[in-house]
Amino acid sequence: MAACLTLRFSLFLLFAVQLMPLGPMAEEVSRGKSRKRVNPVVHTDAPELDPITEAYNYCNLPNQTEHTWEGHSLADYKLLSVHVMIRHGDRYPLYSIPQTKRPAIDCVLSANRKPSHPLLSSFISHMAQGGRGHWDASLGSLPRVPSHSSCDLGELTQTGIVQHLKNGEILHQAYIKRHNLLSTDWLPKQVWVESTGKSRTLQSGLALLFGFLPNFPWSRLTVRQQWSTLFCGSSCDCPARNRYLDLEQKRQYRQRISDTELERTYIAMATALGVATRTLRAANPIDSLLCHLCHGLPFPCANPNSNSHPMNPNTQGACLTLGHFAVIRRQQRDDKRERQEVGFYRRYAVLAAYPYLNRTAQRMEAAAKRKRKATEEPVFSLASAHDVTLAPLLSALGLEGAAFPRFAARLVFELWKSPEMKEGKGNKGGGGVENAFVRVLYNGQDLTFDTEFCREHDRHASHPLCPLGNFLHFVRRDMFSIVNATSYQEACHQTVL
Repeated sequence: MAACLTLRFSLFLLFAVQLMPLGPMAEEVSRGKSRKRVNPVVHTDAPELDPITEAYNYCNLPNQTEHTWEGHSLADYKLLSVHVMIRHGDRYPLYSIPQTKRPAIDCVLSANRKPSHPLLSSFISHMAQGGRGHWDASLGSLPRVPSHSSCDLGELTQTGIVQHLKNGEILHQAYIKRHNLLSTDWLPKQVWVESTGKSRTLQSGLALLFGFLPNFPWSRLTVRQQWSTLFCGSSCDCPARNRYLDLEQKRQYRQRISDTELERTYIAMATALGVATRTLRAANPIDSLLCHLCHGLPFPCANPNSNSHPMNPNTQGACLTLGHFAVIRRQQRDDKRERQEVGFYRRYAVLAAYPYLNRTAQRMEAAAKRKRKATEEPVFSLASAHDVTLAPLLSALGLEGAAFPRFAARLVFELWKSPEMKEGKGNKGGGGVENAFVRVLYNGQDLTFDTEFCREHDRHASHPLCPLGNFLHFVRRDMFSIVNATSYQEACHQTVL
């Protein structure tokens, strides 16, 4: 348990402000009737934006209009299953900046307060009936909606709920309305929902599910708990993964302390607030600054009632600034570039992401082969997680140019079946999955052909989607080449110098 807590804290510090944006599509598209163009060109290495624009992208304000590609396919292709991993929605800061007032945010849900959503009132009412559902481990004791008039640390906000109601609505239109993925009488085994043991992930998952299946029957729903933020289940034991993480943390520390401008900025911030520099660093101020920015609040100032530096009256009323914010962000950009060059994190990510990817691959293969009765397949699976879950997943897939997981980020794996094809022109690897294909979408954008396993596929072939066999072979063998291994067990137990 201590190792898991250390992992969560250290990776939060590592990625707190990695706000690299996804590049724009070659052209804006809308949800028209044409389904011929399914592989839009997406550039993941976009020009750097200014820190404030990047931060607003990270905030993911729910009033923005999105053009999404979930559910787009060629004619006559059948959607077999969808597997979704999300980051929780907007939350209150995890830490308080010393000698400042905490941001005043009301976490009680109200349909009369912005941002709102047409489903918000019915969502609140439906959550009150949650005792009829089936809850794994300690999840049943967690609140199903945020409920504090003054938000607790880390509590999901109304913005976070609305973000995932919107996500669910997008997926409802794509998969229920367009492809009838689930009928109205869907069976309990067809929907798989899991969450970590935090209220913000549980509530986010329930909000998305309600948007996806409005007024779903509680009696059919079981919500399962994942004890690790990596969703590694019974496969969490991996000494090499922990060693790569340790090497990455040491690299990060050396990079950070060598940045003289960052050090001067932290000293200036600490002086403004009248606290020791090390105290300010420990409070991870960027977390709170992002909350102020996302909620339209001014950056915090020194508490006028503070007596921390009575001999220095200049600290009274001094404030943190956008300039301070920009320097921290610049350092994080530099850190990301160095991290990709050194490669410790990518190796960590492959081993961290494997258990979830392998479980997804097994489900897709079973659905494609119809090994079990179709009604017993998890047609829709939802994993409600954290930034430290999604970030290594993106890296392991080879999507290192994609944006760091914003609030309410979503990663979607779609499984498709094509009409019968001629022998010899099918899927890599065969084995009964020749007519099955996979799409990978991140925040609505199709990044399938940016992934490590499908960059070389001919998208202009007679079947332009990515073969499922490519994904299966990648997860079961190819992804371990970066650590000079051919399997997860070999990679986890080899010596890392």
